[in-house]
Amino acid sequence: MSAASVGSSVAWGVIALLSVGVGGYALFHAATGFTHLPITNPMFDPWGLQTHVAASGVAMILGAFQFLKPLRRKAPTLHRWMGRVYVLACVVGGLAGGSIALSSTAGPIAGWGFFMLAVLWVPFTLMALFAAMRRDFTSHEIWMIRSFALTFGAVTLRLQLPLAGYLGATGVIPSDFVWSYQYIAWLAWVPNLIVAELFIATIRKPRRPKVTPAAAPA
Repeated sequence: MSAASVGSSVAWGVIALLSVGVGGYALFHAATGFTHLPITNPMFDPWGLQTHVAASGVAMILGAFQFLKPLRRKAPTLHRWMGRVYVLACVVGGLAGGSIALSSTAGPIAGWGFFMLAVLWVPFTLMALFAAMRRDFTSHEIWMIRSFALTFGAVTLRLQLPLAGYLGATGVIPSDFVWSYQYIAWLAWVPNLIVAELFIATIRKPRRPKVTPAAAPA
């Protein structure tokens, strides 16, 4: 196995582990009746928040495994059904998240950050579905990469929150949570999408044909 293959496997493993962890935590909230989710803003729709958390948890757990090549090759039917559930979870989670985003307790900058995430998340996921239905699997993979980059925003958000807390405690940035959160609402997913586009650019490059060295003259 080449170094690149090992690196790709390790990267996928880390992404899958983080996705399952965050997704499982979201489903834990759903299973316990969301009693650990404080809602301090009366403008928040608790049903919208709960629907968003539960659906996003399902999307997080399933998303990374859609890129697992052995699953696609050996169990294509399972891959398709997992994909259908993933699409449904993203659409439901995105619509529910968008419905409450502009009521964010962190103000309009955070609200618009989460709202734009929902605005992109739903159509990107549907584009992946439509491409698969056309059997255009190259486009399907590209749109799935974009969709999951946005899904993975739930992970990057939770990685950035403690980092912001540490930077605030050390005086690097203001210690006000709301100040940090309004920027994290954008930083949680915009860099993900940039990385996804850079990765897509690499897989779109045509492979160079192997050149057989010319035989030495006799």
